[in-house]
Amino acid sequence: MKRLLLSSAIAMAIVAPASAADLATRYPVKAPVVAVAPVFSWTGFYIGANAGFGGGDKNYTFSDLSTSSSNASGFIAGGQIGYNFQFANNVVLGLETDIQWSGIESDVTSASAGSVTSLNNSLDYYGTVRARLGYAFDRVLPYVTGGFAYGKTKTEAAALDATGLSYLDGSETKTGWTVGGGIEYALTNNWTIKTEYNYVDLGDSDFGNILTGGGTVDNKFHTVRAGVNYKF
Repeated sequence: MKRLLLSSAIAMAIVAPASAADLATRYPVKAPVVAVAPVFSWTGFYIGANAGFGGGDKNYTFSDLSTSSSNASGFIAGGQIGYNFQFANNVVLGLETDIQWSGIESDVTSASAGSVTSLNNSLDYYGTVRARLGYAFDRVLPYVTGGFAYGKTKTEAAALDATGLSYLDGSETKTGWTVGGGIEYALTNNWTIKTEYNYVDLGDSDFGNILTGGGTVDNKFHTVRAGVNYKF
């Protein structure tokens, strides 16, 4: 009996440490699967709207070579449509066309011997067709842009002289060029927001057809605008 008890005690003493060692052993645990967010792509068509402010110095040159200038300013609003193609990982090349209603206008008064003339020059609307070249930092896209521009200008003249007061006006469609740059940010896979600067040059308007003596006024202006796009 004593031998049986002694054998049992020895067996338990041997098994206990081995069991404890088995319990302490850590078995490998499968690592959790981590979802990787897809890289955003700027490739695709988009359509959007914009609004902002434009203006700059207007320079008037009269037939007697006298000059005058005034500040032009006003709000602008319109829409755009375009396409982007992203390649070489980060380079984005695009084409965009837009058209804006414009409230940009200026006034100037010219006085000469025996007469006073008041001129108003305004831009009714303008549009552009531009290339865009940018470098994407994932959802952030800084870019430069430039291309063709067009717009409708209007010049009004009111003249007061010895014969009385006369009022004339004329308008014409002008063409020119534009250059600028901006930055765009993708809020989601479909919606983006942007801010953009453009310089637009539509050449000169000749108001000789509406004013005796005549002259020219330039159609150059700066614009700063914000916009939102929906990318398909």
